[in-house]
Amino acid sequence: MKAKELRNQTVDELNVKEQELRKELFNLRFQSATGEIQNPRRIRQIKKDVARLLTVKTEMAPKENEAVRKKYA
Repeated sequence: MKAKELRNQTVDELNVKEQELRKELFNLRFQSATGEIQNPRRIRQIKKDVARLLTVKTEMAPKENEAVRKKYA
């Protein structure tokens, strides 16, 4: 997943994607603990995707706040 793809999505879509990634990360950690994991590198990739997603959400926050201020001003 690339940051460019994430920037084209809405905040609601990003929130859904974050939930999906965190759920997948939980499942992968569980598989790792039980010794059933097939691709251990996937854990690192999911962690990076979550971090990338959170970064994009943080970048979008000032834009949203500004739009809300203009709406109610």
